Amino acid sequence: MMDADKALELVKSGATLLLLDVPQYTLIGIDTQVFSVGPAFKGIKMIPRGVHFVFYSSSTRDGKEFSPITGFFIDAGYSQVVVRMWDQQEERLIKMPEEEEERYRQAVRSFEFDKHLGPYDLSLYADWKRLFNYITKSTIERLEPIGGEITVTYEHGMLKNTCKSAMERVLDEQLRNSKFSSPAEEHPKRGCYYTPIPRIIKRKGIESEQLTSLNLDKASTELLETLLVKDYGGSEESLLGELQFAFIAFLMGQSLEAFMQWKSLVSLLLGCTEAPFQTRSRLFTKFIKVIYYQLKYGLQKDRSVGEAGTSALLDDSWFSSDSFLHRLCKDFFSLVQDASVVDGDLLSWTRKLKELLENSLGWEFQQKSAVDGIYFEENDEYAPVVEMLDEPSGSEPTSS
Repeated sequence: MMDADKALELVKSGATLLLLDVPQYTLIGIDTQVFSVGPAFKGIKMIPRGVHFVFYSSSTRDGKEFSPITGFFIDAGYSQVVVRMWDQQEERLIKMPEEEEERYRQAVRSFEFDKHLGPYDLSLYADWKRLFNYITKSTIERLEPIGGEITVTYEHGMLKNTCKSAMERVLDEQLRNSKFSSPAEEHPKRGCYYTPIPRIIKRKGIESEQLTSLNLDKASTELLETLLVKDYGGSEESLLGELQFAFIAFLMGQSLEAFMQWKSLVSLLLGCTEAPFQTRSRLFTKFIKVIYYQLKYGLQKDRSVGEAGTSALLDDSWFSSDSFLHRLCKDFFSLVQDASVVDGDLLSWTRKLKELLENSLGWEFQQKSAVDGIYFEENDEYAPVVEMLDEPSGSEPTSS
């Protein structure tokens, strides 16, 4: 139980999200937490400094049907107050004039709204921190759409010419048939500014023997290097920040466009065969760690984004045994097995990811040899050499 002095300090130092005139039954979320708006609800207090994702879904008057989710990122500062007002006509949260907003900020700091603010559940912050630790203010500014709002409502039509899986087509169909959806022509194209990830495909004139998996894998590695220099300024953290931004916009914001970007980045990285063991071992260790925590959170059986109409998109149906992720993971795990030299942290996190997928989804990763691809006997002369690179002591994975 938190004592009164500690709670008061957190109220003063933490950020506050003040939400005015939000209709009852609206679902309001921040990070991994969701609130159902009651008659006295006016926002959330004690929000830790740093990056957060705010999302909401309006409801019919009886609270039984919900609109597609709309969300936006914020980078909360010390004692910052973010104010939004509900627009009844557009059924969304909007900003207000600066002078009016400043009056509300002062009222919050004077505790005039305190009894109407729900506290941020700090016990859940550790889970959230693992999902956004590479996202910075510059990541948000680079990727967010004009106006900052991310919603699948704006995406129908933007993705109509892209290749979709069966699950993606089902989601697209649900959007078209939603009573809350409006024709795509009514919305300008307000998607995120994701980095374009070229698809590696067969070009005319290339002989079939040149299209071995080795050549395709080499092309993935070369493409990764090109993107890192050209689009990410050489920053591995910038790429990982975009991967996390897309996952959050997909999982919490239910954006199909975001899922497509997450899928493209994951496919690119898992498709590389050279970089993990040569120039980019640290990047791939961080990458495996990122998707481990993403999938660990997303596949929790007892987690849902809301009671009605807003269940998270990440469920078992997205990850069937014939999915892109299963195929790529199987190849990547095999790659780690066959490597003559492998970074110890990369091996350790790859083991954890493999166990997670096996235990959560029942996946099997059968290797061609009789020996399981990731586990080796202590004296196995064919096991890869584990090379321990200098890393901070806190980088070892921990069981949880």
